[in-house]
Amino acid sequence: MLAYGMLLNIREVTLQEAMQEKNISELENVSILVRKSKFRLELYTDTVLVKSYRAVFGKNLKPEKVKKGDYITPTGVYKICNKDSLSKFYKFFKINYPNEIDITEAYRKKIIDRTLFTKLLEVVKNGNCSYVDSEITEEIGIHGVGRFNLIFKNLPFAFNWTNGSIAICDEGMDELDKIIKIGTKVTIVN
Repeated sequence: MLAYGMLLNIREVTLQEAMQEKNISELENVSILVRKSKFRLELYTDTVLVKSYRAVFGKNLKPEKVKKGDYITPTGVYKICNKDSLSKFYKFFKINYPNEIDITEAYRKKIIDRTLFTKLLEVVKNGNCSYVDSEITEEIGIHGVGRFNLIFKNLPFAFNWTNGSIAICDEGMDELDKIIKIGTKVTIVN
């Protein structure tokens, strides 16, 4: 099975090759679109798709993330708010989850109370990437695989295993690390 996955990966082009194929010399207004139903993370410059990476998500495939520990990858529009190269998953780009919409929805559904709602909104509105422990907050982001990279990147099928984060191969993280900045827009759709 791994041999078949390796054969599939032989056709994988590097970011540099993808840029050359599309006559792109420089990446500007970079953004990421994550398509959960297609198991893809797509890199865009302006509105042009530059490269697509195979991605896996949280163990739970339900469409809506409700609370911490539900293993669901959230949907919405986020930003990269921190980059960590010392992660156990190789590299980690934290997104600003929960955002204002997530917090409002949790309050509307009575998952959090008014005090926590106000506190979380204040953190979000200040643009902080800080972590406030609550029923809905969780370290969610885009990360590599780490020590099992060789195995997971060569599986010919999607095996969702994260806490709700988006995982791509370590080589993909190296490519993204060179161009993704704090504030890069990340849109996650089902």
